Amino acid sequence: MIRFINVTKIFPPNTIALKDINLHIKPGEFVSIVGQSGTGKTTIARLMTAEIKPTKGKIVIGGWEITDIKKMDIPLLRRQIGVVFQDFKLLPKKTVFENIAFALQVCGTGPSRIREIIPQVLKIVSLDGKSDRYPRNLSGGEQQRVAIARSLVHRPKILLADEPTGNLDAINTREIIDLLLKINEFGTTVILVTHNKDVVNYLKKRVITIDDNTIVSDQDKGRYII
Repeated sequence: MIRFINVTKIFPPNTIALKDINLHIKPGEFVSIVGQSGTGKTTIARLMTAEIKPTKGKIVIGGWEITDIKKMDIPLLRRQIGVVFQDFKLLPKKTVFENIAFALQVCGTGPSRIREIIPQVLKIVSLDGKSDRYPRNLSGGEQQRVAIARSLVHRPKILLADEPTGNLDAINTREIIDLLLKINEFGTTVILVTHNKDVVNYLKKRVITIDDNTIVSDQDKGRYII
């Protein structure tokens, strides 16, 4: 599903963000990528979505080598990878329905198909009946559920969650993590980038630990060790 082969990323003039990363994530896995701030976790996420390119090495997503992906092909790649961020990135003047619909409209999806898809994804994230609400009328946990629903509209094979609980309290954090587990049970590969020790230890899933810009540990049923 995902392979990093001897990947190094250097930002000009000479800042090493990642060095010699070798990584293989199989279809259907739930993997936490952990480490302190500045160790390279988010750089890995940005490389997966082709927001940036590696300085050295090779990256393969679903059999597709994206190391030197053409700009015109990036939207196709990103429809296969749902992305959830810490800050939700919702449009404040649009309703829940409109926020999710926007992700479909930019890809040319028709109105009838949009009306079919949105109730389905809202049901998955347990927000039935809230499609007409605005972000300001939702709790932080509900806003993150909307963001997750939006990330699912293209039925991605991979869900990449970059610090999705960073702005949430303990109760909402647990609910979001349980939702990610539910999505993983559907067969979606879930990659969680986090520095939340309690979340990682609760999951008891595979843990890849980044320190000093390289992988220092890879445990099948791991714990937060830094």
